[in-house]
Amino acid sequence: MAPFGGFDDARRRDFSFEIKQPVVNVKEEMKDVVIARPDNVVVNSVKLPEVKVKFDYVPRKLLIVVTPTYDRALQGYYLNRLSEVLKLVKSPLLWIVVEMNAASAETADILRKMGVMYRHLVCSKNMTDIKDRGVHQRNVALEHIERHRLDGIVYFADDDNIYSLELFESISSINRFGTWPVAMLAQSKSKAVLEGPVCNGSQVIGWHTNEKSKQLRRFHVDLSGFAFNSTILWDPKKWHRPTSDPIRQLDNVKEGFQETTFIEQIVEDESQMEAIPPGCSRVLNWHLHLEARGLVYPRGWMLQKNLAAVFSTT
Repeated sequence: MAPFGGFDDARRRDFSFEIKQPVVNVKEEMKDVVIARPDNVVVNSVKLPEVKVKFDYVPRKLLIVVTPTYDRALQGYYLNRLSEVLKLVKSPLLWIVVEMNAASAETADILRKMGVMYRHLVCSKNMTDIKDRGVHQRNVALEHIERHRLDGIVYFADDDNIYSLELFESISSINRFGTWPVAMLAQSKSKAVLEGPVCNGSQVIGWHTNEKSKQLRRFHVDLSGFAFNSTILWDPKKWHRPTSDPIRQLDNVKEGFQETTFIEQIVEDESQMEAIPPGCSRVLNWHLHLEARGLVYPRGWMLQKNLAAVFSTT
């Protein structure tokens, strides 16, 4: 009655009604009912339609980012900045951070809080014999990858460089060895120079170089300008390597030649390289050489004493 008027209208009407349900005696009604039950009941088999499920999911390769680090004034800033980028990279990702002599509590604290899978390693090589600490730290990571047969794409990412998120996304598509141009701020800080491959689509056809002293290098690539398949380190038969010698960076070569001597152990020529991105049309990371000099390194990355005087900024 509500759709045709209000409840007050229904109350004012001078009639009422009551519906009485008939009483049913179940026993009396069902007494004479006979239910036929055939002796043999045959149920035809039911054929369900075939459902073809197509799985086009391709698992992403593990990205193994290797970062050597050492005590200096801006170490905490650099590690935190790089960790913020790595947190945005799609998984799976493993960050291998290598320190010299001992694992510092400050670095361990950053790694625990960043929310990314990591391994904290230590290079215990004698400091008096070290020409380039980064070379030996990376070799510790390479040995770790080889020993544990980690399957993924290895990338050397120093903590003081600047990286775009697109770079890490592009690296995951590498088959054997990928390379790209890196922009570097010149030592004079007055101009930027480009170092890396000249590309035709995904093919490497030449190299950018700006230093005459390095023109004798076979491959003109910055250390942060390439990545490679980790199985090359521990499965030489798969890649038809002529030798099974360990692939490591060399500390006894001329300065600036560590990159090319390392790459020569992985590929034979440019035909085994992949250009990233296609055409090498964009710069995806920068090497700025902006290391602060002359700054006092505080223990634990914290000032132990407050300043003697405080001045208001207003």
